Amino acid sequence: MRPGDPGPSRDRDATRPGEQGPSCGCGNTVAARAVSRAPRESQSRPPGTTPVRFRPTLHPGAWWLWAISLGVAATRTTNPLLLALLLAASGYVVATHRSSAPWARSYTAFVRLALAVVVIRVLFAVALGSPIPGTHTLLTLPEVPLPHWAQGIRLGGRVTAEAVLFAAYDGLKLATLLVCVGAANALASPSRLLKSLPGALYETGVAVVVALTFAPHLIADVRRLRAARRLRGRPDRGVRGLLQVGLPVLEGALERSVALAAAMEARGYGRTADVPAPVRRTTTALTLGGLLGVCAGTYGLLTAEGGTYGLPVLLAGVLAALAGLRLGGRRSPRTRYRPDPWGAHAWLVTGSGAAVAALLTLASVRDPEALHPGVVPLVAPTLPLWPAVAVLLALLPAFVVPREPS
Repeated sequence: MRPGDPGPSRDRDATRPGEQGPSCGCGNTVAARAVSRAPRESQSRPPGTTPVRFRPTLHPGAWWLWAISLGVAATRTTNPLLLALLLAASGYVVATHRSSAPWARSYTAFVRLALAVVVIRVLFAVALGSPIPGTHTLLTLPEVPLPHWAQGIRLGGRVTAEAVLFAAYDGLKLATLLVCVGAANALASPSRLLKSLPGALYETGVAVVVALTFAPHLIADVRRLRAARRLRGRPDRGVRGLLQVGLPVLEGALERSVALAAAMEARGYGRTADVPAPVRRTTTALTLGGLLGVCAGTYGLLTAEGGTYGLPVLLAGVLAALAGLRLGGRRSPRTRYRPDPWGAHAWLVTGSGAAVAALLTLASVRDPEALHPGVVPLVAPTLPLWPAVAVLLALLPAFVVPREPS
């Protein structure tokens, strides 16, 4: 055989490792599939190098449990210094671990909403009066006389510094709770959180995620149509502009929703399995009883009289609700593709938030004056030492959770 002549047929048909052979060969097809399954890093990296493996991101449920725990801690105090520490801790974690996804930009909107809540709470105290007595008069508004059946309500009148400060403390507590919820929205992916929901809540979670996904599209459509009308010299403001922009946006939203519904139906969304009647009744009883227990336990924790029974009832309600959700998941069978693992980082994040909530709850029982500074008489709030150190535990996720690769 001369150089350059092709070899035997069996040598011509053979393929070297890593090459894709003819599509008709079964062995070559299996080899091609194996090559296609290989990570891109292993195909493109130089020989002899180690592939780069990113650690899995944090479970989204851990972020929500951490944020809810900080919100519970915010409800246990009206001290503006502790609330400011909670705001700073949650903001720092968001600044270090927020991704560049569109849903991660909602934190700014929650901060603006929190500021609006504080301003509205103070304005209501100024306009409608406050039951807090005070001696330091800031201004006197014209008082509107009301009929006798509206006793206890006042419009205008004397505005005291004590009433304004009490309203500011109360509004700041609610604002901190809103910012904690905004931190969870900015850190946890809605689609990944949907995968982690139990089967009983899957349909509700799909509806919420679809609504959250459609909102940015609506805003983009409004901006696009308004820009187009401005380029054509047509009004984009006022009632006429609202009608001319709103109708095309509504039409596009309906078309998008119909297309999405058809795609979901084609993929089998909404199918249910047959569940025996005793299991359905047990599921209903456990879920309703658990939710009632959660409500009664939460009320007991928020009141001074229910401190003894609040925690046991809350824990019993949570366990009953979880059992009901577990049984209810049999009605909607589904599988998870690459579920998010609940690892050590998730336990650390959840534990840090739970520790902050537990320690501030304990501090509110042992030292209520430090966590609830008085306004009559006017005194400057002080920063209690060990509750402040407890709040700093909320910064733990910023240092132990690896950042997602950009």
